[in-house]
Amino acid sequence: MIISGIQKFTLLDFPGKIACIIFTGGCNYRCGFCHNPEFVLPEELAKISKNFIPEVAVLNFLEERRGLLQGVVITGGEPTIMPDLEKFIVKVRALGFAVKLDSNGNRPEILQSLIKKGLVDYIAMDFKTSLPEYQSLVGKWADEKKLQESIDILKEGKVDYEFRTTLICEIHTPEILEAMRETLAGAKRLYLQTFRSGITLDPAFKDFHPFSSDEMEDIAKLFRKDVGEVFVRGE
Repeated sequence: MIISGIQKFTLLDFPGKIACIIFTGGCNYRCGFCHNPEFVLPEELAKISKNFIPEVAVLNFLEERRGLLQGVVITGGEPTIMPDLEKFIVKVRALGFAVKLDSNGNRPEILQSLIKKGLVDYIAMDFKTSLPEYQSLVGKWADEKKLQESIDILKEGKVDYEFRTTLICEIHTPEILEAMRETLAGAKRLYLQTFRSGITLDPAFKDFHPFSSDEMEDIAKLFRKDVGEVFVRGE
């Protein structure tokens, strides 16, 4: 596992759990609005590689937090590109922790395997735009069929889950939002996140704009027609 960082405590990232967050390095997407380019771009990862955290150090940290933390969030980058992700999760669960996995959904076979083996308790999948527009937003590695497969896997409800979307005025037109709503019809839970400018993988996104609070709530109402629970996460 390439572990590029750890947040030792969170009450927000794993619903119902006191948790920590483990960040993996590397990603198969190139989202222009990404706020963690140092965890995505190979050239940026190379700059911080000397600060990567050994797996044994993370497991020792978790051993010391038994009884204090309830869960571990594994995020990225994109964790599912790690060849030893499953082995790492097995070690985390052996210490008694619940596991939440954050993923872009481009490797449904990994999600399916982890669910079938009972190795994850919660999955959060980013749903970034309408499926036909994915490659234009995140790069050529996005696979529309695989994304749809991941969405369908989560909708089966064999593990607790959420979808989450960062909304950007210049990207998420009414037509795009309507297509996204149709794709998510029947889903359990969706979080709509407010875009934040600042450090972004593509500097052009620094000039893009978030929706207002009222606009975010109107979009939430749109998705509530077909999604069980829809929440807005603010700035």
